[in-house]
Amino acid sequence: MKKPQLTRRQLLSGLGVSLTGGLSFLAARPRPAAGAPAPEPYFLIMIGAAGGASIIDSFLAIRHSECTNWQGTNTFPDAVVSDVQNTPFRAVNMSFDGVGQLRYPFTTDQAAFVRNHSENMMVSCYMCSSVNHRIAQQRAMNGDDAWRGRTLPEAVASAYGQNYPLPSVNMSFDGYFDRGHDATVPTFAYHVPVTDAPSWPMGLDGMRGVLDVPSRDLLMEARALRNSVLDQSSPFGRTFSKSERLKLWEEQRGPSLERLEQADLITRLMMLEDGPNRQLSRYGLLESPDGQRVRERFPNLLTDPLQAKAALAFLLIKNRVSCAVTFSSTFATLIEGNRLSNPPLGFDFAHTIHRPTQALMWSNVLSVIDGLVRLLRDEPYNEATGESFFDRTLIYVATEFGRMKRREGGSDTFGTGHDLFNGVLMVSPLVNGNRVLGGVDRQTGISHGFDGESGDPRPMAQTPEREIYAGVLHALRVDTTGSGLPDMRAMRRRA
Repeated sequence: MKKPQLTRRQLLSGLGVSLTGGLSFLAARPRPAAGAPAPEPYFLIMIGAAGGASIIDSFLAIRHSECTNWQGTNTFPDAVVSDVQNTPFRAVNMSFDGVGQLRYPFTTDQAAFVRNHSENMMVSCYMCSSVNHRIAQQRAMNGDDAWRGRTLPEAVASAYGQNYPLPSVNMSFDGYFDRGHDATVPTFAYHVPVTDAPSWPMGLDGMRGVLDVPSRDLLMEARALRNSVLDQSSPFGRTFSKSERLKLWEEQRGPSLERLEQADLITRLMMLEDGPNRQLSRYGLLESPDGQRVRERFPNLLTDPLQAKAALAFLLIKNRVSCAVTFSSTFATLIEGNRLSNPPLGFDFAHTIHRPTQALMWSNVLSVIDGLVRLLRDEPYNEATGESFFDRTLIYVATEFGRMKRREGGSDTFGTGHDLFNGVLMVSPLVNGNRVLGGVDRQTGISHGFDGESGDPRPMAQTPEREIYAGVLHALRVDTTGSGLPDMRAMRRRA
């Protein structure tokens, strides 16, 4: 009796793939004529620190000895706060036996990150305009409607993505996932959603991964017959022949899909390893030439979604598929063996137990940034100039909002609510590195702003989201003519 063969659907299901989206999410939108001139791209990787990452639990930490009311303020024992030599940054290194009742010990080492990356680190203090999760996330993306409501990824994809297969890819959720509402953004700059980073590349070819499939030539003939004859003459096709949505769908499953398949993205973005548990070769699939590299930098990518998203972000940029990639931490509880990789609600578990939550989540974010920097720095962008991909990339940690600065009686198990005052982290050779813009009042923990031209602190004023938004785009050399955005010269590296 012939042994039953696994279907492609069964293979994908076994690998944890969601088939609900199909290729309609993946194909590129209409764009300028092929080969149209475009400026040399710069790249944005936007990391959403979902739940509210507190800047005074990392690079602007306050020692007990610096605060008169240290028992009632979120301050740290002097011994665990390091001033990192030749930098304006601080680092908190601590060990914990777990997060609340989740008894999974861990140790943080923020100082190592600062030592390795201070030259390209910039912390900018600001005041957000909402402490609602979704609204704060949206405003981190669009600068509180700073440029007619377009998001940072949309602005970057519009500027640099016209010749890229998938200019903007989004692996986040909630407000970080929302599109902007600027009607002038070209549709090719809309983001492509990805729900499962390791398996998503399998959906980038409509024929590969199927056992005993007919030849590609025959299937292409079948597609052509369907697209140009059968669908056109169907009652549905005749009724909606002038529909813009139908024309978009025809573009997506026609020329755009062919471009994705011809680029062999199903291979170039495949981070999974071929082997007995994942028989890629049995189905005619191959792992990416960079697969081993990303697995070495992100060894838990099969069980830790943050690492998987970072791995895909690198592959998308390195292979010149996308110029804007967005991903975020999750609100799901994730435990791998004896490791807690994500507490309930991510950074927002600080409502229940602030200090270990912030420490673990900051450690996770800094770990993936470190991996991304090392991969991008080792990847040549232009052999002639010696530029690496990192030289043209800005990694932006959108911290959502801050946390309340108060605690009771010097407790280390306190909880915190949402707060407007905070700071953001950027890591890039394009920003004003080794710099803190603004600052923190060490008596209250409340941040203050800075002058966008000089970078001088403004102790009695705040920097709004709009100015942070402008600074990101200007560091990435995006042309913002006509936007009305301020020139945030202090945030970009001077030539």
